[in-house]
Amino acid sequence: MEYHHSPRMGKQTDAIHGHGFRDQFGAVVPPIYQTAIFENVLKETGEKRLSDRGRDLKYSREENPTVRCLERALAKLEGCEDALCFSSGMAAISTVLLSELRLGDEVLVLEELYGATLQLVEALRKFGVRVSYAYPRTEDVLDALHSGLRLVFVETMTNPTLKVLDVPEVARACMEEGIPLAVDNTFVSPILYRPLPDGATYVLHSTTKYISGNNSVVGGVLASTDTEKIRGELWEWRRWLGTVMAPFNAYLTLEGLKTLALRVKRHSDSALQVAEFLSEHPKVSEVLYPGLPDNEYHEVASRVFDGGLFGGVVSFRVRGGLDETVGLMRNLKLVKATPSLGGPETMMTHPLSSLSFSHIPEERRRKLGLTENLLRMAVGLEDVEDIIEDLDRALSQI
Repeated sequence: MEYHHSPRMGKQTDAIHGHGFRDQFGAVVPPIYQTAIFENVLKETGEKRLSDRGRDLKYSREENPTVRCLERALAKLEGCEDALCFSSGMAAISTVLLSELRLGDEVLVLEELYGATLQLVEALRKFGVRVSYAYPRTEDVLDALHSGLRLVFVETMTNPTLKVLDVPEVARACMEEGIPLAVDNTFVSPILYRPLPDGATYVLHSTTKYISGNNSVVGGVLASTDTEKIRGELWEWRRWLGTVMAPFNAYLTLEGLKTLALRVKRHSDSALQVAEFLSEHPKVSEVLYPGLPDNEYHEVASRVFDGGLFGGVVSFRVRGGLDETVGLMRNLKLVKATPSLGGPETMMTHPLSSLSFSHIPEERRRKLGLTENLLRMAVGLEDVEDIIEDLDRALSQI
């Protein structure tokens, strides 16, 4: 397999052609190199066979041509030179934290993050890592910054209450203090926002979600403008941890990536219509969606996100308590009760029933608005009228 360099173009074009793949047989779609090992030494010259980033091509735990196609495409989409793909989003997050943090270092994280991320950060205390928290509001994060921090880890839009951070402002402040900034951009995708051009050190995604977009493959990606670190220390950490993405998963994700821009627009357009419907429904007490003009984060989301789009996730509170909330989920027919997002199917989850959020102390849950009547819905690609009809019918039965 050969790769060629092409200039950066529009996001949709880069998503389709950014892999730079060129095949001797003229294949348009990169093939699946479903092999554990490669013949590493060229018989003709005795030289080692190298990948396009100069690493030995000998073992798919380290380098695989299909995975490289996906990494190249995602790097171009994020506005950097290289990226690493992982077996899951958590594998990517673990690699950043293990690479950056040492005994005595302090990491600043948001009080509201994906639950497994919070659990991992807390687990690092056993290795002497210090953890500090900031409320997920730009002003609070800026106030918590100090030169003694080793790393700041945030989400562009928090899970599950959809608080939107002014990442460009946080990135500028981190650069002034010389602190690396890692941004989990899973809920937003590079179609709505790219943190790296604004000064973030790392951007991460669970590619399981919008990037692959098909609910059939698990994966993660880590991209950075620090190409030397991606190809050096972070590459080594992935090799040591054994968390590289499988070739078949990379192939499926590449196929999904081609329609990312189209899907994100459809998800976002439908989510806004669902949010507007819910905001008028008598059985709903509050809708949390930054696309609504009266939302607290509408201004910052309008400024940071591209295209007048606000993402495909809508959170809302049912009027009542736990019985009414669980009753709504049981009444749904089209919408699936499942905790993921970013796929064709509309999905709903009750955050406080999830293992990811149940460990958060009760006082912090109240502060963040993680109430028992809160639901998070990932709006899919179905006809939006059918989604709304399913919601309306389920709400009328509680």
